[in-house]
Amino acid sequence: MQTILFSLPGNEELTELLAAKMDAEVGKATLRNFPDGESYTRILSDVKDKCVVLVCTLHEPDEKLLPLYFLSHTAKSLGAMCTCLVAPYLAYMRQDKVFNEGEGVTSGFFGKLISGFADSITTVDPHLHRISSLGEVYQIPNKVIHAANAISEWIKENVENPVLIGPDSESEQWVSEVAKNAGVPFTVLQKVRHGDRDVEVSVPDVDKYKDATPILVDDIISTARTMIETVKHLKKAGMKPPICVGIHAVFSGNAYQDLLDSVVEKIVTCNTIPHPSNAIDLSDIMAKEVKKLMHHI
Repeated sequence: MQTILFSLPGNEELTELLAAKMDAEVGKATLRNFPDGESYTRILSDVKDKCVVLVCTLHEPDEKLLPLYFLSHTAKSLGAMCTCLVAPYLAYMRQDKVFNEGEGVTSGFFGKLISGFADSITTVDPHLHRISSLGEVYQIPNKVIHAANAISEWIKENVENPVLIGPDSESEQWVSEVAKNAGVPFTVLQKVRHGDRDVEVSVPDVDKYKDATPILVDDIISTARTMIETVKHLKKAGMKPPICVGIHAVFSGNAYQDLLDSVVEKIVTCNTIPHPSNAIDLSDIMAKEVKKLMHHI
């Protein structure tokens, strides 16, 4: 079966990388808005009897959803065999239960919506906090790609004498996995409560790591407050400026500049959301997993 990839606006670079690795063509489409704000969709490439891959990372998802929906249905109406969604960052995963009376579980609603127009979904490290698998939310074949190995490789190749730092006990499992794969040590900040408002944060074995390069790792960097606070604690402990590594470069508002201003050596992210900090390319594993998933449709 022939494969053709379509990039939603802003996803062109990743689409080109995936097409080269999947030995597939990049399709042409016109996506724009009418003067009244409605979406216009036109596919200019031949999609008949082909598997269509739609590449669209879903941060700031609301304005992307209708063009994606129309593109998928248009491809099917033109004879496409299937439409597979590659959404490296997956939105609406946080509201996975009712926190306050009257709320809707939007992760489930969003999953049902996408499952209604895509035949499969591939994503990277979604926020599965109270959900054990993506299949609980998406009723279509799905694949979750983990970035830990790629991050470990980047650390091995680019950082001398690193030590991974977890901001809290919740991060230990994630940080320890990256550290183990990279073959480097890790430590987790400890909080000692002296009173209701007096909390001291310390770096265990700080003397051992004084000459090391600290690396802060997190899955989503959104407001960057946790990282900025951690940078302050490392500075107070007399450690070097850290390298901050994130999977998803959400960076809401001025978060990126705020993190830079907190005096870090470097900020590095994976290419799940296009951003100047992208330095870890996940297109190899994405291409492999999308091809595998096509055989299950």
